[in-house]
Amino acid sequence: MEEGILIKGYGGFYYVKVGEKIRECSLRGKFRRLKQNFLPGDRVSISLLDEGKGVIEQVLPRTSELRRPPVANVEQVGVTFALKNPDPDFLLLDRILIMVRHHHLLPLIFFNKVDLVEEGRSDQLVRIYQKAGYPVIKCSTKTGEGIDEIRLLLKDKISVFTGPSGAGKSSLLNAVQQGLSLKTGHVSSKIGRGKHTTRHVELLELDLGGLVADTPGFSVLDMPPMLREDLDSFFPEIRAHAGVCRFHSCLHHQEPDCAVKEAVSAGEIDPGRYQRYLLFLQEVIENERRY
Repeated sequence: MEEGILIKGYGGFYYVKVGEKIRECSLRGKFRRLKQNFLPGDRVSISLLDEGKGVIEQVLPRTSELRRPPVANVEQVGVTFALKNPDPDFLLLDRILIMVRHHHLLPLIFFNKVDLVEEGRSDQLVRIYQKAGYPVIKCSTKTGEGIDEIRLLLKDKISVFTGPSGAGKSSLLNAVQQGLSLKTGHVSSKIGRGKHTTRHVELLELDLGGLVADTPGFSVLDMPPMLREDLDSFFPEIRAHAGVCRFHSCLHHQEPDCAVKEAVSAGEIDPGRYQRYLLFLQEVIENERRY
């Protein structure tokens, strides 16, 4: 028996990294009967057959699991957004950050294509999200800015890149790890979106240590289930002020003596982030009614 990490599944076969080798594996019939799903990142035990192939015997317990993209045992998520071409959708960005924190993973924000915007604009966005408590890196595959910083963050971790199509996730990975030659796409001038270039999830090995998943882009996410009182916990800068509101159950909307609204007025909380919090609050309340 050997233990390894499932790199990808394709055509009914599963490819497992064991040490420095990649084993092509099939499944035991019991897994098909149980309809067991296998995700890139799964830690599995395999028995060896002839010619170096194997059979998956056991799936070890997962420490985390994502559905979109489907990958297991991830430690951190590189949330990648272009600053231009296409223009960033901050409502989507904040929604993704909520999803990442909901799965108890570390979000890393990569603002890509920084060479296409004025430095003052990019610095302003970095300050907003750094002030909210997130690691943020400005990067560009054309100038090389931020690439070394991203490499250090990915070292010895299992990471996933995610974000909208056209943000440059595959291009960033090609810059981080030479030789990947991942397919990249262009942004349509007609619809203002990128074209999906990644069709399946696969974990890619980095020379510096660590694994990273190149994943299909997406543009729509549902809000994870939560109570309205829990939403501010997904906005660190709002949560930091919530404890001194007049009411313990304050939703930071229409309540009087709200420390969060005072912090917004004082410039301590970004007004755009606060407005998006209110939009999410309305969505959470509507979801509660449906439940």
